[in-house]
Amino acid sequence: MNTLFDLSTLFCLISSGVFFILFLYTGFIFYTENEKRAAFRAFVICLLLPIPYYIAWHYAFNIFALILAIDLILTGLLFLYPFKTSTTICDDMPLTKIDERDVMFSRNELVKGSEAYKAYYNRHPEKEILDDAFRKEPGLCSEKSLFNHPFAYAAAHASFFTVGQFQKAVDGKTNPMRKESSPEEMSAFIKAWGKKLGALDLGYCEIKDYHLYSHKGRGEEYGNEVHNSHTHAIAFTVEMTKEMVQAAPLSSIVMESAQQYLDSGRIAMQIAEFLRHLGYSARAHIDGNYQVVCPLVARDAGLGEIGRMGLLMTPKQGPRVRLGVVTTEFPLKPDDRKKLNHMLDFCLSCKKCADVCPSKSISSVPPKMVHGVKRWQINSESCFTYWCKAGTDCGRCMATCPYSHPDNLLHNSIRFGIKYSPLFRRIAAPLDDFFYGRKPKSKQLPKWLN
Repeated sequence: MNTLFDLSTLFCLISSGVFFILFLYTGFIFYTENEKRAAFRAFVICLLLPIPYYIAWHYAFNIFALILAIDLILTGLLFLYPFKTSTTICDDMPLTKIDERDVMFSRNELVKGSEAYKAYYNRHPEKEILDDAFRKEPGLCSEKSLFNHPFAYAAAHASFFTVGQFQKAVDGKTNPMRKESSPEEMSAFIKAWGKKLGALDLGYCEIKDYHLYSHKGRGEEYGNEVHNSHTHAIAFTVEMTKEMVQAAPLSSIVMESAQQYLDSGRIAMQIAEFLRHLGYSARAHIDGNYQVVCPLVARDAGLGEIGRMGLLMTPKQGPRVRLGVVTTEFPLKPDDRKKLNHMLDFCLSCKKCADVCPSKSISSVPPKMVHGVKRWQINSESCFTYWCKAGTDCGRCMATCPYSHPDNLLHNSIRFGIKYSPLFRRIAAPLDDFFYGRKPKSKQLPKWLN
C-alpha cells in the first residue's frame, strides 16, 4: 500500500510540473498572438492548477494523492476511448446540378430592366423582393458602406481588376505535339510545383456530374449551358492570412479575399497552361468565370469538408482559405478521399459561426434535407445583404472559427484531439469560448492599414 501511495505522490509531482509547463507554453502562445484575455487566463491556470498536485506530493497526503492520480488516469482513458462518430451527419452526393444564375454574385450582376433581369425574376419571382434588399444597400467596396477604407477598397479593386484580366484566358489552344507522361509522374510534379507557386494544399479527383454548374451565371456566357468534357480536376487552397482575417468584417477582409482570389487565379492559369503546353486540354476556373462548384470539387479531392457556414473547412486552416480548380483531360491519379466525419461532428456541436454571424444567416440547427440532400444551408440573401451594407465580404464566421487559429504546435494539438477523441470534440469549443470568448470582438486593422 505504501508503494501505491508513493507512486501516487510521485505522479502528482510529475503532473504539477506538466500542468505548469503546458499552460505556461499555452499562455506564451496566446501572448504572441496578441490574445490578452486568453493569455491571462492561461497564466492564471498555470499558477493555480498545479497547486493541489504539488500539495499532495509535498505534504505526502497519500489518500488525496491517490484520488488525484486515479482521477487523471480515468479522465485520460475516457479521452482515449473510441466513442463512435456518426458517418451520416451530411450527405455527400448532390442529386442535381447547381444553376450559377441562382448564386448571389450572379444575381448581383443583373441590370434592372435588362432582358436577363426580367427573365430571371419571371422564373423566380419570390427572389426579387429578397434581392431588392441588397440593392438598397451601398454595395461592396462602396464609400458609403459601414467599413469604408479608401486604400483597402482601392487595393481590393486592383486585385479584382487583375483577376478580370485573366477571364478570357482561362482556356486556350492545346499543343498538338503531346508529351506522354504517367499519371503518377504528372500528379507528383503538379503537387510539388503547385506548392512552390503558392498553393497551400492540392488534391485530385475525377469529375462528377454534380461538380459542374448547369448554366453559366456571370459574364458574356450568362445563361449558356455548361459543357465540360474533362475527366479530372485539380483542386487547391491558398491561405488567407490570420492578420487580415481577424479584423473581419472590417476592410482588411475584402482586401485579403481579393488578393487570394488573384493568387488562386494566377496559380490555376499557370497549371492549366502547363497542361495545354504538354498536349492536354485544361481549363482554369477562377473568380468570375467558373464552370465548377469549387467547394464540392475541393472536398472530393480530399482537401476538407463543407461545414456549417457553407465554406470548405480544411484540417489545418479551417475556412481561412480560398480555392482554385483546374479541369483537364489528363488522367491524374485521384486522391483517396476519406470523409472527415470528425470535422462535421465538431461543426455539429460548435455553432460558434452561427452565434457571431452579424446577419444571423448561419443555421444553428443540425443539417436538414435540402433538395433531397442532408446538409447545412445558409441564408445567402441575408448574408449578401449584410455584405452590401458593410462594404466587405464580412468573414466574421471565418475569423472566429476555432479551426482558423494559426498553424502551430498548440493549435495543431487541439486539432489532433478533435480528430481522434469524440469526448475532446465536445469540450474543444467550450474551451475556445473560455479563452477567446463566445462572441469575441473583431481585432483592429493591421497597423499599416490604420
